[in-house]
Amino acid sequence: MDKLQKAVDFCIRHQTTLSYSIVSLLTAAIERIFSSVMFKCPCNSGNMLYGFSFLLAPAFILLLLGYMVNTRSWRLFTGTCCPENKPKCCSWQACAHFCQLLVPMTAKALVAPLTWIAVALLGANFYECGASGSNLTLSRFCKNKGNYCQEELYKMPCDKELSAKISSEWLSLQAQSQLMGWFLIASIMTVALISTCITHCCSPVSYLQLKFWKIYSKKEHELFKVKAKEHATNLAERNTDCFFEATDPASFPTPSNEDWQKISILYTFNSQEQYYSTLHKYVSTNRGKSAKFKEEGQHLTVLEFVDEAQASI
Repeated sequence: MDKLQKAVDFCIRHQTTLSYSIVSLLTAAIERIFSSVMFKCPCNSGNMLYGFSFLLAPAFILLLLGYMVNTRSWRLFTGTCCPENKPKCCSWQACAHFCQLLVPMTAKALVAPLTWIAVALLGANFYECGASGSNLTLSRFCKNKGNYCQEELYKMPCDKELSAKISSEWLSLQAQSQLMGWFLIASIMTVALISTCITHCCSPVSYLQLKFWKIYSKKEHELFKVKAKEHATNLAERNTDCFFEATDPASFPTPSNEDWQKISILYTFNSQEQYYSTLHKYVSTNRGKSAKFKEEGQHLTVLEFVDEAQASI
């Protein structure tokens, strides 16, 4: 039981890393299935379109899915373009705010697409097929060699003996693909390390306070879900009882639309105040009626885990 508890605690502490690892492994497995089962290079003039479509189109689809499953995306967009918020939506400040928030969202959405491209390049099937039909490869390998060379180049992905024959004279397309794959992986790891270092260096709070903050956000998220479920259940019970019993409803206090709007805005950290979430700020400023509630913070992306916890509600 103790070992199981330790394993659960480890998963909770590293849930972000584990979730990215699972997404990457699933993407790699799906790519291998596509490459071995569905991909059949036509070995003609359509090689380039077919090969690069398998390399890039699934990556683009995964990028769109990454945006769709990111709850923070919907927290950012929901209600933005309604008539009441239209002046705010079209302001330069709103556009700058949106762009700043889009960067970390895109970084997370790119995990699966970049995994697909990296694994596909290491496998080399898609790139070898696509590159064999490109004009650049044709001009490099078949310059002044006639149409026969072009036909051989098209058939290279389908004929391993022909591929070996051509590769002995020219640089192998498979080797090019694998080199680009390793370069992409190394670039991703380097950018991830640098961005993580910059994020921690620019953190407005200390390491231990940041850990406390994450614990608070997680607990607030859990309690909010419990209270919201309890409140919704009681309201639903009151309404259904009144309907079936034909009675007048009793008074039932519930947050107003304005209150919901206030706690749904994206969190901004202000170093002069010590609020750990939008809800904390709302409660501490007389339910958002104080002028302090409308004050903007200075750090939007460093503490994005606060919005992630609230958005997943």
